[in-house]
Amino acid sequence: MTQLPLSGVRVLDISQVMAGPYACMLLGDLGADVIKIEPPGTGDQTRGSMGFKMKGPDSLGFLNMNRNKRSVTLDLKTEAGKQVLLRMARDADILVENYRPGALRRMGLGYEDLKAVNPRLVYTSISGFGQSGPWADRPGFDLMAQAMSGVMSVTGYPDSPPVKAGVPVADIGCALFAIYATLSAYIGAKNTGQGQYVDAALFDSAMAFSVWDICDYWGTGKPPEPLGTANKMTAPYQAMACSDGHFVMGANNQKLWVQLCTLIQRTELLEDPRFSTIALRLANRQALQDELEKTFITKPKDYWVETLLANGLPAGPILSYPEAFGSEHAKVRGMRMEIDHPVEGKVPNIGFAVKLSGTPQQVRRHPPLLGEHTDEVLAELGIDEAQRHELRAQGAFGK
Repeated sequence: MTQLPLSGVRVLDISQVMAGPYACMLLGDLGADVIKIEPPGTGDQTRGSMGFKMKGPDSLGFLNMNRNKRSVTLDLKTEAGKQVLLRMARDADILVENYRPGALRRMGLGYEDLKAVNPRLVYTSISGFGQSGPWADRPGFDLMAQAMSGVMSVTGYPDSPPVKAGVPVADIGCALFAIYATLSAYIGAKNTGQGQYVDAALFDSAMAFSVWDICDYWGTGKPPEPLGTANKMTAPYQAMACSDGHFVMGANNQKLWVQLCTLIQRTELLEDPRFSTIALRLANRQALQDELEKTFITKPKDYWVETLLANGLPAGPILSYPEAFGSEHAKVRGMRMEIDHPVEGKVPNIGFAVKLSGTPQQVRRHPPLLGEHTDEVLAELGIDEAQRHELRAQGAFGK
């Protein structure tokens, strides 16, 4: 088996639900030894309360965000549980947590506490609104981050009720930004021996996605508004109606615009003063869509997608998830895989989103059962059976 890039890196995952667990799974996919520390009894909230329920105790949502991890149960409300975590932190390279800001610090498990036992530790906190600012203490979830970051203000159609993005962009975006910063800090710690604190927020991450839209506001002084599938910088570049539904297409520069009009035999549009430049096509977007759909409505989507692609124009169908994951392209790209699980048997998982040529990611461990590796991990730390028995009696692993 190929040695992965993060082989030998130990990660303590003290997070639940989505952003933190997803971030730590990405580290595990690249070879890190991820130890998921969970409260006894229920464990990670997603085990039982979120996602499609399986025959065992864990939801499919949990099983899709926690592969390549080991599970240890610890009651961090007990002094014994805290002492075990401090012992684990001595040998860790990275810790990821998503408690409410300040909660672990008040428990004596904040960054400064763990830094005292391991100065090279990279300690990453994921929260809704960050560790500072007037909103820091608010409970933070993807929906609130999308609403308060501006993302929802540009999602949907004009004059429609508020609409969030169909996928959790703040949660997943925060996971990605957090891991990029965490790995950067880890590289720095390898060079200097000093770790650091990483403060990652769903709110900040959602705002970072506005790099294109906010320029519209900064440049014009007018807040951007929702445009459905259209684009505020160029046209036509959107979904178009056809005889059997819709498809997406783009003629987003002058050369492609000329090609499109010629291909669909609507060269009179090239002479129409409303559409002669990108700026004019944007100003007259609805009229442009109406004119193009007069032609597109005459034939089905497959015809238009194939015709436009054959002539160098970008186009594509609008696929459901079953269609997307069932496509030959997704199969070749490995975007659906099955992993072995001791209770569920074969479990579907989303495949690796990026591919490495020399050290491809691997599924080395099934999503763990709650507390499955408690004794194993503690034994590796030199905590023998008698000591584990004493810690258990003190409530370190729950009642």
